[in-house]
Amino acid sequence: MNTAQRYEFFAEHEARGHSECYERWSREIAYDDEILTLIEQLPTDKRQPNLILGAARYLGAEPSEFTDFKPWLIRHWAAVAETAIARRTQTNEAGRAAVLLPALARIPGPLALIEVGASAGLCLYPDRYSYRYDERVAIDPADCISDVVLTCATSGNPPLPAELPNVVSRTGVDLNPLDVENADDMRWLECLIWPEQQHRRDRLRAAITIARTDPPHLVTGNLLDTITDLVAQVPSGATPVVFGSAVLAYLDPASRLAFERTIRALPCRWITNEGVGVLDSVAARLPHSPSTTRGSFALSLDGHPLAYTGPHGQSLDWIAAGHA
Repeated sequence: MNTAQRYEFFAEHEARGHSECYERWSREIAYDDEILTLIEQLPTDKRQPNLILGAARYLGAEPSEFTDFKPWLIRHWAAVAETAIARRTQTNEAGRAAVLLPALARIPGPLALIEVGASAGLCLYPDRYSYRYDERVAIDPADCISDVVLTCATSGNPPLPAELPNVVSRTGVDLNPLDVENADDMRWLECLIWPEQQHRRDRLRAAITIARTDPPHLVTGNLLDTITDLVAQVPSGATPVVFGSAVLAYLDPASRLAFERTIRALPCRWITNEGVGVLDSVAARLPHSPSTTRGSFALSLDGHPLAYTGPHGQSLDWIAAGHA
């Protein structure tokens, strides 16, 4: 997929229906040779729409028509490129905990959570958030409503838990962990949220407040190099659970396969929530071809598909019969 196709795909399958601004900007960029030439000066892994548009927002670009955004982008391109090189798309969407929860509930506790691609670690707090499924099933921590309330539409009758998991440790690994106490790091996370999605910004801020009361243990490193040691360090009596969401897509295919082989050999449970075509072993077990479900994620437990999910945790379409 070349750069133009990448932006057209993003406009059509990711931004459409979720961000009018990003859909408009990305679609126009896909057909604008001048902007494409600038973007293609960057390394391939730094050309992605979320990163470039997030960098522009970080530097002050406001939602606008493309006729206004294009000259702004050209004028500020040196700073946008510098930011893109220095930063990563580390969207830390706490909302994904709503689709991870049914998978976590299938694992005997207490749980020692290890998140790969953790960013600031906000998905390491599934037991501190409140959940509302289809506006009829409410799950709260210790009979109180959290400041973070996650809503999720479901289909397929997913096995929703009666209570939240017992989490005894929270560890994350990331190439560049973000510190919840660092205001600039948190501003970067806000700028990765699409312009119209104020509800996600509000949720992010509330999740950051929760994380600041009990900061996670975040390790700087490559997930391939660190995961074995992190599993070995889990407290005695706890079940190690390695999980990640929208992270393996950033590995090349050989590294994904190497990670999968490593994780299957470790004494842990493994949850993935990735784009439908990211893991070949999961894609081969899905009921529909990835080409027909673009824009969806696939939730799996130990390599067994459980559900199709919305990228930000907004929906859960259960497909599993009974993997435990």
